[in-house]
Amino acid sequence: MLKQTYTYDAIVIGSGISGGWAAKELCEKGLKTLVLERGNSISHGDYPTAMMDTWDFPHRGKLTPEEKKQYHVQSRTGFIREANKHHYVNDLENPYDEEESFDWIRGYHTGGRSLMWGRQCYRWSDLDFEANLKEGIAVDWPIRYKDLAPWYDYVERFAGISGQKMGLDHLPDSQFLPPMEMNCVEKEVKKSIESQFKGRYMTIGRTAHLTQPHNGRGKCQFRNRCDRGCPYGAYFSSQSTTLPAAQATGNLTIRHDSIVSAIIYDDQNQRASGVRVIDAQTEEVIEFKARIIFCNASTLGSTFILLNSVSSRFPNGLGNDSDQLGRNLMDHHYNVGAGGDFNGLEDKHYKGTRPNGIYIPRFRNIDKASHRDDYIRGFGYQGGARRTGWNRGIRSAAFGAEFKDALLKPGPWQMYLVGFGECLPYEDNRVKLNKDKQDKWGQPVLSINATFRENEVKMRKDMAQSAAEMLEASGLKNVHSWNDLHAVGKCIHEMGTARMGNDPKTSVLNKFGQMHAVPNVFVTDGACMTSSACQNPSLTYMALTARAAHYAVNEMKKLTI
Repeated sequence: MLKQTYTYDAIVIGSGISGGWAAKELCEKGLKTLVLERGNSISHGDYPTAMMDTWDFPHRGKLTPEEKKQYHVQSRTGFIREANKHHYVNDLENPYDEEESFDWIRGYHTGGRSLMWGRQCYRWSDLDFEANLKEGIAVDWPIRYKDLAPWYDYVERFAGISGQKMGLDHLPDSQFLPPMEMNCVEKEVKKSIESQFKGRYMTIGRTAHLTQPHNGRGKCQFRNRCDRGCPYGAYFSSQSTTLPAAQATGNLTIRHDSIVSAIIYDDQNQRASGVRVIDAQTEEVIEFKARIIFCNASTLGSTFILLNSVSSRFPNGLGNDSDQLGRNLMDHHYNVGAGGDFNGLEDKHYKGTRPNGIYIPRFRNIDKASHRDDYIRGFGYQGGARRTGWNRGIRSAAFGAEFKDALLKPGPWQMYLVGFGECLPYEDNRVKLNKDKQDKWGQPVLSINATFRENEVKMRKDMAQSAAEMLEASGLKNVHSWNDLHAVGKCIHEMGTARMGNDPKTSVLNKFGQMHAVPNVFVTDGACMTSSACQNPSLTYMALTARAAHYAVNEMKKLTI
């Protein structure tokens, strides 16, 4: 039963990476802004396991058999553990249909996956924004690098991105804090790769970790417990960075346990008038009104809301005149690469547990010299070198004082490279609503059908071979490669399903993430993406969101929305 209605200037659906940025920008521009978060409240510093050691956990980091049932999807990826399980959704309470296996990893709480993400931050370039047009794939991006470059600058300066300048056109440099340091083996491998392979480079990862105090936040302590939440605020999250800025304006209201079921469309005004919310605890239905709405509930979360927002004008989902809503689902493919042993430098070690690795930027299909005939687009590598530790003796039958003393000494050096490859936008990689199945709040569930195709499979062969050849050329021994094709979703870089484009007949959103058909609704999370590139996408979501918020407020002042 509908109980109450409230009115704001703006509504932001979701408090994750893009939602936090939308809240900050709209609040700082003077708009009374409501952020709707479907999960529970987590304040910055409210990270109960952040200071616990392995021996402090009853199960030494493992999930119990009952927890594995509750988290049967989340645990498939290997990312969830006893220390961070409270950041992942209960899969039994949040079902979805898998027509093809799909790993949907979710965090329903303040900050969403900004508490759980990998924090790697790389700009896109016109190699990425122009690829669809040049190759006749899907539709053209409605923006180019020059449109986003100043907004990359803007979000990087506030968020704090550490990294090393390289001067590469296809991987533009960011506004960097000082880089983390590569260890001695990584430096040696870097020299070997760059001297023997023209056009291939290796750098320290570009990451949203502070290497010096920044905007009131502390620097990284090299604990590598980031997915538990960082009490120092050393990595970018909504809790530590954007939401406090929004809160400081006095214009922010956050409502938790607020499951957005639909965006309400006003036929008379041809605008969205607000959103309909189910309270997760009481199950009462509440409507919130606003002049503009930013949908930032994550790629699939936003698409669910839009598909579920039906009216006489939009019987197939809000703004879905093009029939592209739910289509073109993408994710990066990884679990492919190589590793090996490095002999020597046994008198060298490193301090702390660096929450970052190395990066080898894309070097395929950049120009004529790097062109491949067997596949289009490209890939990059993440990875690193380390000395093996005491756990190398876990399966050993040895015992005694001598054995224990040996385990306390650093083991041999090893290094690995893991490829991250681009996935093309396929129109029939899609999500729909299954209205025959409902969640605990009586809503239909998403049905997901997406697979990797021939282009990705051919690319992966090169990803494995190239990783092995670089490590072998760098003198590593016992080099082995792997190529384990996984389900879409496992990389947790899902994109697409409400793409940007110039033509309303073939896209859902315009160049500002604004709905072609409903001009006061904006979608600036992963759903808006027109292609996937091979770089981690979250930095681009931040820039797109800040740009869209600036545009939206200006249009409000002009009374066009």
